Amino acid sequence: MIVRLLGVGVLVWALGFAAFMLLLPPPLNGSTTDAIVVPTGGAGRIDRGLALLRDRQAKRMLVTGVAPGVRPIDLALEYRTSPSVFACCVDLGADAVDTRSNAEETARWVKTHDYRTVRLVTSDWHVPRAKMELAAVLGPRVLVLGDGVPGTPRLGTLVNEYNKLILRRIALWIGFGA
Repeated sequence: MIVRLLGVGVLVWALGFAAFMLLLPPPLNGSTTDAIVVPTGGAGRIDRGLALLRDRQAKRMLVTGVAPGVRPIDLALEYRTSPSVFACCVDLGADAVDTRSNAEETARWVKTHDYRTVRLVTSDWHVPRAKMELAAVLGPRVLVLGDGVPGTPRLGTLVNEYNKLILRRIALWIGFGA
């Protein structure tokens, strides 16, 4: 009996993991939002956010999880973007250290600006969990759209992210850490 239950559990996990990998969200095109949120940590995220700002797909962008001491001019130089773009339209958040604190930092920023729609720009494999965390903190009054930046993560990274997604979803369902 225990072997069967374990076998069913492994099968359910494997099917869920296959669905997770097959349904990685692509870049979101054609959707204008009030704001863009970019958690640091993955290649192409800030580039994508800045391109969306240039295309007027949002009014403002938050880069959350920036290392202490990083200034807007540092990022403007690194991403070859006019400092005026950072001065007018990009905020840097240095309070976050992980996905949950990115969501909390973003929620404070969204509330301050009274935004109703947010485009979350992050690695495609990170979108499901980051979006879940952000939606849990923001509640139903703010629409969160996931915008996946394609990447080539290792299998171990995908397995780890899928396990985190499952565990965090269970924690939110039972009200732990919400």
